[in-house]
Amino acid sequence: MAAAGPLRPFLARAVPLLLLGAVAAFPLVFTKPFPRHLMIMIFLYGALATAWNILAGYCGQISLGHAVFFGIGAYTSTLLIREAALSPWLGMLAGAAIAVVGSQLIGYPVFRLRGHYFAIATIAVGEIIQALVINWDWAGGARGLFVPIKRPDSFVNFQFHESKAVYYFIALGLLLLALGVTRWIEGSRRGYFFRAIREDQEAAASLGVHVAREKHWAIAVSAALTALGGTFYAQYVFFIDPESVFPLSLSILICLVAVLGGVGTLWGPLVGAAVLVPLSEGTRVWLGGGGKALDLLIYGALIVLIAVFQPGGLVGLAGRFRRT
Repeated sequence: MAAAGPLRPFLARAVPLLLLGAVAAFPLVFTKPFPRHLMIMIFLYGALATAWNILAGYCGQISLGHAVFFGIGAYTSTLLIREAALSPWLGMLAGAAIAVVGSQLIGYPVFRLRGHYFAIATIAVGEIIQALVINWDWAGGARGLFVPIKRPDSFVNFQFHESKAVYYFIALGLLLLALGVTRWIEGSRRGYFFRAIREDQEAAASLGVHVAREKHWAIAVSAALTALGGTFYAQYVFFIDPESVFPLSLSILICLVAVLGGVGTLWGPLVGAAVLVPLSEGTRVWLGGGGKALDLLIYGALIVLIAVFQPGGLVGLAGRFRRT
């Protein structure tokens, strides 16, 4: 037992490095498209849920309209490629910037609401934006848009047709960026402000926390990271439409991933994605065709059980077992 103390800091540093090494070696071991695609989806949804967690988990603002920022990232980069032949990387940055501006415009009215009223307001905003895009002919309307395909494969063009390996590492980079930003927020003064707002807004304000400013800062960071994921998705599938990048179901799925893993924690969203995405894909493949949406019932029931018996999510459940 005496050796456990000195070993603990070493293990705390060594285990993440070993896991990162295993993740980096994954595409070298698994060369088939489906395993790589599965990991890419885990990274993407892990990054999206981590971005959502900054606003909802740390700041306590439960948003069910994050698909708006995802769609802004997807449409901005795609339209800039089609209309201005701009690099998707620049389009990604432009999408993030527009998402930040949009988040401030959205946040000004909806942050006046609290609790379930705030959540309902974000749903309404998402539905309004989706309806506008469906009727916006210049942006493809309900027909959607194809991303222009360029050959040969090029990192500058953000297109890789021969292998999913490069997409794998880009998605991993987005996840690490989201985790890095979250980790920085956790240890910063702003992170303490966020948690104070989450626990009690009035008490936080009485102690000098500028509640409105901190909420706007949280949604700006969350929106920017979500928009980056939207651009990646557009470049990955080469087609977007309002039903694929603006739906309420996407906002709910992002929320569920974080809730399953554990909101307000660094690793919770990633754990949730690592469980929910393979479960969803597996049950969809095995049961989706003849199971009459049993795949949705299975992982929906799992989330309900976690919410009822362990509100801290899978990370909280693991912590409870470790203490026992």
